[in-house]
Amino acid sequence: MDVISDTAALFRLLGDPTRLRLLRVVSRDRFNVTELTGILGLAQSGVSRHLGLLKEAGLVAEDRDSGYVYYRLANEARQNGHTPLWALLEGQFTAAADDESVQADEARLQEVLRLRKENFETHGDGRQLVPGRSWAAWARALGHLLPALDVADLGCGEGYLTLETARWARSVIAIDHSEPVLARARDLAARRRVKNVTWKSGELTSLPIQDASVDLALLSQALHHAPEPLRALAEAVRIVRPGGTVLVLDLRQHEQVWVRERLGDERLGFPDQELERLLRDAGLHDVRVQVGTRKTGDPFTVLIGSGRKPS
Repeated sequence: MDVISDTAALFRLLGDPTRLRLLRVVSRDRFNVTELTGILGLAQSGVSRHLGLLKEAGLVAEDRDSGYVYYRLANEARQNGHTPLWALLEGQFTAAADDESVQADEARLQEVLRLRKENFETHGDGRQLVPGRSWAAWARALGHLLPALDVADLGCGEGYLTLETARWARSVIAIDHSEPVLARARDLAARRRVKNVTWKSGELTSLPIQDASVDLALLSQALHHAPEPLRALAEAVRIVRPGGTVLVLDLRQHEQVWVRERLGDERLGFPDQELERLLRDAGLHDVRVQVGTRKTGDPFTVLIGSGRKPS
């Protein structure tokens, strides 16, 4: 009778769609609670509660590494009488691969793995440990090679890239349409004592910046939020001085429709040729478009596009 009761309890546990999503994710790799919160789009308290239940059932195990707690599929989950159950779950996970929510989880999972790689995080693999190595340090080092420029960060969000730009720029004008987001960016700048940034509220298609007043207009993951991308680029060209540059970091065309609702994306990225055409149609010369980052299994590929305003 105890076996039957335990089996019934296990089936009740797995009757929750969120716990099945969580179990599918930790079967792919190990993740900490913060990463799982981002992948699943849930509150941290909810993720922790579900993890506790799955751990109690022997389906999830903890690893402690460098001050972090990572959760993974327990070795026992595929053994100790769970073998038939796990075979069933794996079959269901495979069958649900085309489900929209599963695709969204997978896209965010791949983004977490990409960030790990780009931050040179070893996650327990000591063979890869190189003290002090990071993309942030490389980016700041390259900034030493640039002349002092006046920069406009268009669609700046919470200002992380803005503040990195401010390290090497003479001045930065940061534009975003959301006042609450700008408030957080201003607070971050104040905490870091950055004083060469001017924060302004505005739309990409109607910038509160004078003509020909900056050397570089930067749109990082902002163009796909613009209802009229060409008009947004034309505005960027307007504010750049003759001989100046417009630099775009955006997504190559993809099929992750969940970003429309969750992130407010107007466009699902851009084909390479379309981004190149938009830059030319906006009046730029010497246009270049190339892949910025791409990872096997990640549905998002970053494109870098640039062009020069005629002198």
